[in-house]
This record gives sequence, C-alpha cells and structure tokens, in this order.
Amino acid sequence: MPLRSARPEDLPLLQEIERAAGEPFRALGMAAVADDDPPPLETLEAYRAAGRARVAERAGRPVAYLVWDEVDGAAHVEQVTVHPDAARRGLGRALIEELAADATARGVPALTLTTFTDVPWNAPYYARLGFRVLADAELTDGLRAIRRAEADHGLDRWPRVCMRRDLG
Repeated sequence: MPLRSARPEDLPLLQEIERAAGEPFRALGMAAVADDDPPPLETLEAYRAAGRARVAERAGRPVAYLVWDEVDGAAHVEQVTVHPDAARRGLGRALIEELAADATARGVPALTLTTFTDVPWNAPYYARLGFRVLADAELTDGLRAIRRAEADHGLDRWPRVCMRRDLG
C-alpha cells in the first residue's frame, strides 16, 4: 500500500481511523482509551502543514497514519495508528521505517515514543521494530514532559514506558 503525505481532506479520515483503532482496547479493560477523542482537526492540520503527517492508503483512502514531533533532538512518534481492517499487513512498520529513513538522512540520531507496556500491539510490537525501553535516568526533559501530560490525561492507569530506537 502506498505511503504519502497527508492531505487536508484526509484529516477527518484520520480521526475515523483513530476511533476504530481504539475499539480493541475495550477487550483489554481499557474502555477509557477506546472512548478517548481522536486528535482535533486543528492538531492534525498542524502536523500536516509542518510535513509531519504520513498516511498509508488502500484504494486511494488512508487506512493508517503516523504523526511525529521533534523532541530533544529525536524524531518522536506522537501517534501511529492502523485501522483494524488493515491491521497485520505491515503498515505501521512501513510508516515507522519511512520515518526512520528520513530521520537518518537528516542526521537525527533516534526515534522515540511512549506506549503501553502490556498491550501486545504497543511495547512488545515496538521492541520487535528495534525500540528499547528507556530507564528513568535516560529520559530527556521533553520525554518527561510528555509523560507528565499523559499522566494528567489519565493514561497512567495502565503501565506506560518511553522507548527509543537508535538510528544510523
């Protein structure tokens, strides 16, 4: 499936992908995650306008997306989401690998992200993609700020970690 930059008309579809991808969390007792609102259109537009929103498409329609920030010199995966109907086809991996290649070409030393430890398609998945869990002493100020914001949002009801994948 082709990867491309997100377009303005894609943004409502990214919200739909986010809502659909939240549903499997219910089976893990994480209904609050499933019920969480997707990123607002304004937030998605800011990522798109900055060139930091990519989609994987099927039949001309996005079925997965990735948005990222620069945090303390690393490319931080803010969100990578695949619609359940398109899951297990390597789309999340393709989006992450594309970001890794772009970051490497720009001299960025690493990818980072935060994720749930006990969700099979979260930390265990990212470990298979070459990410490692960071010890508290390894957290940068930016990652600490992200974790505080996540805690304030209620995500610390379930174990979470910061992960890093060195590039180059």
